[in-house]
Amino acid sequence: MSHRILIVEDEISISELIAINLTHAGYEVQQAFQTEEANLKMRESLPDMMILDWMLPGKSGVHYAKELRANERTAGIPILMLTAKSEEADKVQGLDAGADDYMTKPFSTKELVARVNALLRRHSRAPTNDDLMVLGALRLDPVTHRVTAEWPGSPRREIIVGPTEFRLLQFMMGAPERVHSRAQLLDQVWGNEVFIEERTVDVHIRRLRVALAVAKCDVYIETVRGVGYRSTRQPSAVSSDSDHL
Repeated sequence: MSHRILIVEDEISISELIAINLTHAGYEVQQAFQTEEANLKMRESLPDMMILDWMLPGKSGVHYAKELRANERTAGIPILMLTAKSEEADKVQGLDAGADDYMTKPFSTKELVARVNALLRRHSRAPTNDDLMVLGALRLDPVTHRVTAEWPGSPRREIIVGPTEFRLLQFMMGAPERVHSRAQLLDQVWGNEVFIEERTVDVHIRRLRVALAVAKCDVYIETVRGVGYRSTRQPSAVSSDSDHL
């Protein structure tokens, strides 16, 4: 069965151009021209991936991406944000909002299809270990794709993380205390895709920390200045929030 991709783009000509090229590449395509229409299309079944414009009528793509990531049902949908906003600050804002990749207009349709292929490949890659992973109060289950926190004397709390943050946490929990550079994380978590910049790692680490912070588990992800990041069983008394190495 082919992957189904939902395009949320209010410019009909651009939406049609994307749809035609993705259909030729073997994908099943749905189109929505605003977020309310996208929600209606996802009511019965979810797409395997979403291409989301930033500038949409009624609600921006950035705001919508945040809503999708905050909803347990839609948190795992890979999102490629497609927009005319090309400044670094815009890219960081889009990634912070929940996008897994970011592409600017005008764009090459061949590159777009390649990015879609790469993003779906990353998120369909099977985990290497199905065992429950534990790091202090943090629990990650690769089979159910759930992250929870279990502090002594408190009820178990589920933590909602995006698909890229899940893979990032899974990899880091698999080698606690080991420091990984951004290049190593790109290679192991993203598959060393040529489209991904090292700066993207910092953004996803920050998103992961924000998600874990709701259960006071962000202390398990540490920055090692000048080197990279690590997960730890014994958080430092003072943990750095800086993502700059």
